[in-house]
Amino acid sequence: MANALPLFPLGFFPTPLHEMKRLSKELGGPRLFIKRDDHTGLAMGGNKTRKLEFLIADALRQGADTIITAGAAQSNHCRQTAAAAACAGLRCELVLGGEPAGIPDGNLLLDHLLGASVHWTGVERRGERMEEIASLLRARGRKPYLIPYGGSNGVGAAGYVAAMHELIGQMKASGVMVDHIVVASSSGGTQAGLVLGAKLYGFSGSIVGVSIDKGERGTETYEEEMAGISNATARQLGLDITCSPPDFTVRYNYLGSGYGIVSELEREAIHLTAHLEGLLLDPVYTGRALGGMINMIRRRDLHEGSTVLFWHTGGTPALFAYGKDLVTVATG
Repeated sequence: MANALPLFPLGFFPTPLHEMKRLSKELGGPRLFIKRDDHTGLAMGGNKTRKLEFLIADALRQGADTIITAGAAQSNHCRQTAAAAACAGLRCELVLGGEPAGIPDGNLLLDHLLGASVHWTGVERRGERMEEIASLLRARGRKPYLIPYGGSNGVGAAGYVAAMHELIGQMKASGVMVDHIVVASSSGGTQAGLVLGAKLYGFSGSIVGVSIDKGERGTETYEEEMAGISNATARQLGLDITCSPPDFTVRYNYLGSGYGIVSELEREAIHLTAHLEGLLLDPVYTGRALGGMINMIRRRDLHEGSTVLFWHTGGTPALFAYGKDLVTVATG
């Protein structure tokens, strides 16, 4: 049903689905599979490519000539957005938190190579700066299109409704029945799309989001936020499906010292997958999420007789900006 929205092709799909036999044996736990959205193809891949296919199409439909989005200095979303804008012949303005530091590396280097203009906000709020830049561009006769953090809105999350349909097709073709999906969850659009897709296409397993940067909150909960994204996507697709907060399972106990701060949880996960499976995780998102999955296996929250799918959302370029935090992995 995600084809009810216009789409601007950017990725190489379906992404691979394969088994992690050596990691499963090492952990003495469930049968483990991985969905390789680090192989979506756009500027070293990642989950945002799926969202951007719908967001860029919407921008073109509206006659935009410039894309504006925001993120952290090593934002995977910003890197893929810059690449998507380049593919569509659009200008790209990136609003990044903090201050520039020396020679750009990791995702930031790629942002520059892809032709994006970078605006540093220091301690200012990035969302407000996005609106300021948009107003300036409109005054100059430009037509900006704003994409929220992570591409996580009713349009962008349609990419993961389609992704769920893709996975179910792969499961049927391979005879693999997945009991649990584990995925990094931050801006919310990936998990929101998967949960809506599960309702639409009949996936009966659990979808467990490992929170990367959001703790449990007092006013609007993260589960309420994701339900809102899912329902906005359902409206965009013309679906008579409603999601509510109880539809979302989120694990908040792997936040460590905060966003982008590498701890032993991430280091061990990166070490194990690299040494046992030849797979690279990133230190911010997939390292934390797979580290959480490992802990859930050891605690028997994910039991030995089940089949667990880890959804790799990409982020590999960020590895090259975290050498000092990962050197023990490289030499251990």
